Order: sequence, then structure tokens, then C-alpha cells
Amino acid sequence: MNDDPTMPPTPELPDYILDPLNSQSPERLDVISEYADNLAAWKREKRNHELDQKRAEEEVDADELENLEDRDVSTDPKDYKKVPTSGAYITVKETKPGYHYYYWQWRDGESWRNEYIAPVNPK
Repeated sequence: MNDDPTMPPTPELPDYILDPLNSQSPERLDVISEYADNLAAWKREKRNHELDQKRAEEEVDADELENLEDRDVSTDPKDYKKVPTSGAYITVKETKPGYHYYYWQWRDGESWRNEYIAPVNPK
């Protein structure tokens, strides 16, 4: 019988993180684990707050949504193939100086996605 229990599987982390952890006591690792959990929760909350701020700054107002609807342009994400039904909002993008367009915009993991809707000032 082997008195040395098997090491747990090693996560895909760089050595500069794993090496110091492997030298810690179980009690210290419990403290580190609690800190890591708290840090991750704080970072998620911070990211969500920043996303909410970005949305508030960029999202079009009710008058612009009404303008789109008056032009028979759908403001329902269900009418667009790629747009998620939650988390997406309509914003105005300037593709080059003087050219403004409505786009759906949403977060997809670590990147932003968008889908064209219509020009702001149709001809």
C-alpha cells in the first residue's frame, strides 16, 4: 500500500503560479482559495458594473427606438438571427466620419459582437 496519496490533477496554469502554491500548507491554501473566490466575485461584479455603464452611455433612447419603429425597422432582437434575446441593445456606430448606423451590440465572452440594423438617416 502506498502511504503517499496521489497528487490532484494539475490545472493548466503557468509554473509561476503553480510552484508557489505547491509549497504552501493546506491551511494557507484554504486562505488562498477563499481569497481567489472573493477576488473572482469582485472582478465579475466590477465587469458587470462596467458593462452596465457602457450600455447606459451607448444605448439609444426611447425616441430613437420609436423613430426606428416608425420606419418599420424592428427593435425586437428575436427578428435578428444572431442577436441574443437578452443582453443586446441598440446603439449608434460611426463607421467613418459622417456615416452613422444603428447596430445591435452585445457581449460574447471576452469580446463584443454587433449586427447592423439600419442607417440613422435614411435617404
